[in-house]
Amino acid sequence: MGRSFANLHIKSKNLEKTVEALRELSEGYAKVLGRQNNEAPDMKIVMYVSKSNENWISVLHDYFVWGTVKEIGKTLSRLTEEPVMTAGYINEEIFELSFFENGDIQAERIFCEQWTRDEYEELKEERLNDDYLRKALDIRKEDFEAFISITSPEQAVDRLSELVSVSLWSDSEWIPHEETLRKRFEKYEF
Repeated sequence: MGRSFANLHIKSKNLEKTVEALRELSEGYAKVLGRQNNEAPDMKIVMYVSKSNENWISVLHDYFVWGTVKEIGKTLSRLTEEPVMTAGYINEEIFELSFFENGDIQAERIFCEQWTRDEYEELKEERLNDDYLRKALDIRKEDFEAFISITSPEQAVDRLSELVSVSLWSDSEWIPHEETLRKRFEKYEF
């Protein structure tokens, strides 16, 4: 098994508004974070937040994995009223990039080799919308064309990280082991 991660990024300049939306998500929509309504209310939900640059706020949580992070991003996009990008990377075989706005998927791209698509029979984009994706990522057309032609998940993560100046190589499980993540992300308890 290879490396895996999942995270989400809100396209916003307003950290306070984002933190309030995360608080609302934690209190009113805890089920999408893997919590049952009757589960110990005194247990805090821990998230790690970083103002990655002037356009993106990155969020890590231990329930973010490939398969759950999209539903969380969808819900959060309703609360923030801002675009939310989710990133899921599984076993070095698949990199799934999804965008949500107002609770609806706007665009999605899956980066993988053809053999991976063949192996995972259900693996397909929920909504291809490259125009939206390019605008949301604010990438020049030439760079975008080169980016979406990448089939290597690792190369796609590296290239997107470079293009939007956000390190996608991050996961809440890595924070105790990686000093750069501990310095970059602030811990919030809701």
